[in-house]
Amino acid sequence: MPRALWWLLVGMALNVTGASFLWPLNTIYLHEQLGQPLAVAGVVLMLNSGGSVIGSLAGGFLFDRIGGFRVLLAGAMLTIAALGGLSVWHGWPHYAVFLAFVGVGSGVVFPAASAYAGAIWPEGGRRAFNALYVAQNIGVAVGSALGGLVASYSFSLVFFANLLLYAAFLFTVVAGLRRVPLLPPPRKKRSGEAERAPSRSAGWALALLCAGYGLCWLSYVQWSTTIAAYTRELGIPVGQYSLLWTINGALIVLAQPLLSAVIRRFMPTLKRQIVIGFFIFAVSFAMLLGAHSFAEFAASMIVLTIAEMIVWPAIPAAVNEWAPPGKAGFYQGIVNGTATAGRMIGPVIGGSVADLFGMKLLIIFRRFFQSIY
Repeated sequence: MPRALWWLLVGMALNVTGASFLWPLNTIYLHEQLGQPLAVAGVVLMLNSGGSVIGSLAGGFLFDRIGGFRVLLAGAMLTIAALGGLSVWHGWPHYAVFLAFVGVGSGVVFPAASAYAGAIWPEGGRRAFNALYVAQNIGVAVGSALGGLVASYSFSLVFFANLLLYAAFLFTVVAGLRRVPLLPPPRKKRSGEAERAPSRSAGWALALLCAGYGLCWLSYVQWSTTIAAYTRELGIPVGQYSLLWTINGALIVLAQPLLSAVIRRFMPTLKRQIVIGFFIFAVSFAMLLGAHSFAEFAASMIVLTIAEMIVWPAIPAAVNEWAPPGKAGFYQGIVNGTATAGRMIGPVIGGSVADLFGMKLLIIFRRFFQSIY
């Protein structure tokens, strides 16, 4: 891999580590420390996700115009400014305002990083996005573990540690990527008709990809919301539920070499990789229909993680491959925004269906929509 890509991977690992310090603790802090009802906490988290959607669209749009380095710089500086305010003023309602701006800043970074990875190592194909996916998941594992430890001493230290990690991300971007050239300007077509045709086909491909990606995230987020509550109803201890996510993180890091070899052998095209991954997602949720013990939930989580490892890196790789010249950032921004929207509305939809009709019907709905796609 090119040296610049290594800098990007380290930077994104630091970025996600910082984000993972905060996101698991938001609801706890809002409810227990600030005394806000859970409904208000949900609205605040929706504002954060909504800011991330706006940031994703802006980051992708700006990537095509000013290049990856400047967009990453802008996203990092906006996030650092918001976290600086949060470190000083983390009472109510300041917390909600600053958290929304944190969402915008982090949203700017992710589509730009995906487009930048493809631009830095175009001959690497899906390998560049797979490496980016692994780096981000290392950040999730480290940040989630350390965030709870730091919070046990002081919530104020969580904000400060988050700020330091984003500052380290900014330093990594400046030190490693400032000399990486911007993307070359797109070549002009000879006729207006030639310009319209690929854009139309790429637009349809993007729409289908967004639909499937959004549905997958809408389903995936149920594991941290409705399914979490369901495991408690079945009498599964919180410690065992947390162990499911430990299995998820360990598989992503440790099983990556083996799965990469399988993908190269049996999934030579991105289209096949995505279709197979969506099918495995459906299988994982089918397994939940009869799950009543920790072992059954763990088996479903293992299958879910395999699907995640196949699909999540393939989506930005496909977008990078299908996007017209000079539009890679814009397309990455739309797809990343779709994923964030799925994460934002997923708990609301899942909770409503589970309350009205029960968990079994919710699982059947998820299987149905994934099979349609």
